[in-house]
Amino acid sequence: MTSKASEHPTTLTTPSDRELVITRVFDAPRSLVFEAWTKPEHVRQWYGLRSLTTSVCEIDFRPGGAWRWGQTGPDGNAVVFSGEYKEIVPPERIVYTEIFEQMPGPAVLTTLTFEEKDGRTTLTSTSVWPSAEVLAGAIAMGMGMEAGVVETYERLDEHLRAMA
Repeated sequence: MTSKASEHPTTLTTPSDRELVITRVFDAPRSLVFEAWTKPEHVRQWYGLRSLTTSVCEIDFRPGGAWRWGQTGPDGNAVVFSGEYKEIVPPERIVYTEIFEQMPGPAVLTTLTFEEKDGRTTLTSTSVWPSAEVLAGAIAMGMGMEAGVVETYERLDEHLRAMA
């Protein structure tokens, strides 16, 4: 799974049967990418699909704090993800749990790393899924996963340019 949508494509790989790794390079310093990922006023500008409205963006950014991000379609149906922050090391790493509220089950554990080199930031999201079956099911169902991630990261890239 790889997108060639821009100069810095978003890549999705599965290095093991329970891991999903998403990587993207942004032409922005990591402090800016970290800020865009952690402040509601920024997340509302880039999160999710353009065809949906970001209707929920709650961030209690501290270890043990909750987060909840969601979008609503023209039909009124919501797509909401939520979880808890486990570890925060500004501006290097965020570890959090994630649940898809419309299909609740065991949480996915995600680690985001922000690595800067020459003013550019590599954002790596490594998610460990509860089981190989749950990850395979999410990929097989599509859930808009790849297209949604690619579009979301494209929107983040656009927002970072506006922030700079």
